[in-house]
Order: sequence, then C-alpha cells, then structure tokens
Amino acid sequence: MIAPEASAEFVASMERVLDVYKRPLDTRRPVVCMDETPRQLIGQTREPIAAAPGQPGREDYEYRRLGTCNVFMACEPLAGTRMTQVTERRTKRDWALFVEAIAAHYPEAERITLVMDNLNTHTPAALYETFRPAEAKALWDRFEFVHTPKHGRWLNMAEIEINVMVRECLNRRIGDIETVRREVAAWQAHRDQRHARIDWQFTTETARVKLRRPYPSIEV
Repeated sequence: MIAPEASAEFVASMERVLDVYKRPLDTRRPVVCMDETPRQLIGQTREPIAAAPGQPGREDYEYRRLGTCNVFMACEPLAGTRMTQVTERRTKRDWALFVEAIAAHYPEAERITLVMDNLNTHTPAALYETFRPAEAKALWDRFEFVHTPKHGRWLNMAEIEINVMVRECLNRRIGDIETVRREVAAWQAHRDQRHARIDWQFTTETARVKLRRPYPSIEV
C-alpha cells in the first residue's frame, strides 16, 4: 500500500530503506530484514480423505479453531539465509528474545542492520522490559534499527519470505503449534540449502519515477 497523498515522512523512510538495500554483502555489517505473521491453528472435525489416482484429496468444510501462534521471520537477502521462530504470542518480550537470537546468530558481526516495520513491540524499550539494563544496552548497541514507513510494509523483504513460507508450508489446516514448528523448521532448512535469494529491483531512482504521488511537490 502506497501513502495516499504527498508525504515527506513516507518518502524519507522509504528512501532510507532503499539506501540500505544498496549495501553490498558484508559479514561484519549484515543487512537483515525481520517480520512476523500470526497463524490460526485449525483442526479437522472429520478425517480427511487422502488423494488417490484420478481423485484429489478432500476435507470437510467444517473445522475447529484451536487458538493462534506467531511466526517470526528474519532473512539476510544477499546471503540467501533466514531464521524463524514459532511462538505462542507476539509480545514485546517475544520480539526482544528473537532479537537476542538474531544477535547470537551473527557473533562476529560488528553491527547488524535490522529492517522492520513500526509495530509498537519493535522498540528499544522492549529490550529494557525484557533484560537487565546493561544487557539491554549491549544488545541494542549491536543493531542499527531501520523502520519501513507507515503503509510501507511491502518495502520489507521479510514479507516476501513470509509469503513464500505460507504458500509452500502453512497454506493448510494445522491444529497444533508443535506441528507448525516442525513444518517451518523443515521449510527453512530446505530453502537455506538452496540459498534462495530475493531479486530486489526496486530502487530510489525507480521510486522517484514511478511513485510520484507520495513525493511532495516543491515549487522552486
């Protein structure tokens, strides 16, 4: 979704993200995109009928709602790798613990650039609500937080990874969180083995030509 009218705030945040995406692969300063998606846990009310030669699989239209879970996604587009974590909730604490896991995944990195949206859980304050002050500050210092603009979540490449994961792995009825964890882990391992990368082509130069609406009109 594009900002519906001229918005210097939208443009500034967008061009900031696009500048980050121009950086070359650097193991000392990796660029990581992070996002999350809630998933409904859905159970069967009747045993599905398995597929057979000439006959697709079938399931009853009725289902049972069994709660929800959350899937965190962090991907390093230039390296073709990603991290996932399935949690029962998506609170500030859950996000802070995932950020800690990202930091541990890059022990040699001098600083990690983390691209994410402006969700109210995605703040340094969440680190201080989860860890002791010294630990929170040390963790925060390992990151450069870059936020996509409001109405600009599509600029986060982690959303692309989530869409692939849902289409290839979660686009069916799954009734418990442990199954979600197994399926997501298997999907991640397979995609990492293929070093699947995102071919991002959208640049600041392209935006200035094709996205004229959000750019403020300046009279000189």
